[in-house]
This record gives sequence, structure tokens and C-alpha cells, in this order.
Amino acid sequence: MKVAFQGEIGAYSESAVYSFFGSSAEVKPCKNLSDVFESVEKGETLYGVVPIENSIEGSVNQTYDLFLTHDLKVCGEIVLKIVHCLITNPKTNLNSVKVVYSHPQALAQCRSFLEKLGCDLFSTYDTAGSVKMMKEKRLIDAGAIASERAAEIYSMKVLAKGIADNQNNYTRFFVLSKKDSQPTGKDKTSIIFASKHVPGALFHALEEFALRGINLTKIESRPTKQQPWEYNFYLDFEGHRLEENCQEALKALEEKSAFIRVLGSYPKAPETF
Repeated sequence: MKVAFQGEIGAYSESAVYSFFGSSAEVKPCKNLSDVFESVEKGETLYGVVPIENSIEGSVNQTYDLFLTHDLKVCGEIVLKIVHCLITNPKTNLNSVKVVYSHPQALAQCRSFLEKLGCDLFSTYDTAGSVKMMKEKRLIDAGAIASERAAEIYSMKVLAKGIADNQNNYTRFFVLSKKDSQPTGKDKTSIIFASKHVPGALFHALEEFALRGINLTKIESRPTKQQPWEYNFYLDFEGHRLEENCQEALKALEEKSAFIRVLGSYPKAPETF
């Protein structure tokens, strides 16, 4: 079993892979999120794991947008606790750190700590990739924000652990495949739809779920990028698309929408908080 993820070995996405598939999974690191989608779409890997939202910084917009250009399904979800560390070369101390590298979301999640540190910040494509780069370039006056595992993999030093502004820091990941999952009785479904341009369109769209007692767990709007101020809505709800009440809701929504696409149904991730 081969699974693609975005980032370098030691990234949080890699940890999410092992959390879902087990330690025997073979991983394929990808530089960009689009590379993960393409890897699964082309059959280079059976699965892909991509971040979809963080409990502090919100949604990963690029992931949502990629669902519009790739024909893949969501077959699982993972919720991973994120523990950020300030990592440096072994000979570096806290006072000598002048610049910190990491993924933009990691930098944002550690804003208070970094403001007190008073150093320059540089965004990179990956948390673990920042540690790898710092090691390869032998940067003595720099630090990176990543996981403790990344520090171990690249033989670097953890100067501070748990530096996020909020310790209840979790990232939700989607598992990508060419097919979604069969019903388990504890499922969620993710869809994309665009409401018609008439008064009350969004209200009447969501009404179809409320009338059937279907719990909505998330709704997110994203620009269509076709016309200014037009939006697609990304919706998660409890239940499987094959359940009768969910089928009825989706059929009714289709009649009230300009566009709808079911991303997939999948088992709900165990709560880790």
C-alpha cells in the first residue's frame, strides 16, 4: 500500500498517514498538494492524505479548490493533534535565533511565541522541510517550527516544545482515493454545491437537511473563480450518501442547486480531544 502526502519525511501529514494506515504503510512525499491529487488520480499511489482544516487557523483553501479540478473521492478522515516545536541545529541557543522558517499555517499558529522571540519569519512549503533545509545549509542563527519527530529524523535540537498559541491545536485530514467507503453506521459525507441566484436559495438548500434531521458539521464558502462574488459551498454532514434520508436530501438539493458534487462518504474519525 502506497500513500502520497504533501511535505518531507517528518511532516505532520506523514504522521497522519501512519495514524490511519498503520506503520507499515509505504509513503510518497510530494512537494505540492496538487502533486498528491495527481499521484492518486494517475494511479501512482492508491491513496493520498491532505490537510483540510486546522482548529486554530481554519480551512486549507487550496485543498478545497483542488477537488474542483480532480476527480477523486474522500474515503476517510484523520484528526491529528499538532504539537509545534522550535527546532535548531544542535549548537544553536535561543538567543542566537534570528530567523524562523516554517509553513505559513505553523507560523500563524505560533504567533505569540514568535512575537516575543522577535525574529524574522520566512514561509516555506513544509514544516519538516524547513528542518531539513536548515540542516543541509547548516544555519546556526535560524530555527524551524515542526514536530518533535522531525527533529529526531534530522538529528536536530528542540529548543521549545508546545509553542502554539492554543494547545487545543488539531488538524483534520482527508484520505483521497478513486472510491469512497461503504457505510459503517458512523459516517460523514462531504459535498460541493452552488446555490441558485434567487432570494432564500441557501436557506432552502440547507432546509433539506434540517427537515430530515441530518446534522451539518461544517459549511464553507469559496469563490468559484468564474464570476466575481459567486461562491461554491463545501458542506459536511453526518450520515452516508447511501442512507435513505441522505439520498433524499441530496436529490432535493440537486433540484435546488446550480451545481452539486458528492466528494464522498467515509467513517468519522475517532475524537482525540
